[in-house]
Amino acid sequence: MTYIVMDPCIKCKFMDCVEVCPVDCFYEGENFLAINPDECIDCGVCEPECPVDAIKPDTEDDPDGRWLRVNSEYSKVWPNITVKGEPPADAEAFERETGKLEKYFSEKPGRGS
Repeated sequence: MTYIVMDPCIKCKFMDCVEVCPVDCFYEGENFLAINPDECIDCGVCEPECPVDAIKPDTEDDPDGRWLRVNSEYSKVWPNITVKGEPPADAEAFERETGKLEKYFSEKPGRGS
C-alpha cells in the first residue's frame, strides 16, 4: 500500500501535508501535488493533515487505478518539495468542487522547477 493524492487537491494545493512527510516524497505541479509511490513508506502522517481530504491509501483509488497512475507519472517529472508553500489565492473557491481532473488538472510543474 502507498498513499496517493486525489481529485480534491486540484486547484486547492494547501500543502499542509508536505512538511510532515518523513521521506520527502511530495512533488509539485502547477495546481496539484503528487506522492511518489516508490518513495512513500506508508506511514500515513500526511493523510490527516490535508484539509480537503485529498490524500488516501491507494486501496481507496478509483477502480481503474487512475490516481495511482497520476501520482506515479507526475512525481517523476515535477520538482520535489519539502517546504509548505502558499496555496492558490482562489483555493477556497474550489474546495468542495468534484470532477476536477477533467476540468482543471495541469501537467505543468510547480514553483520548484
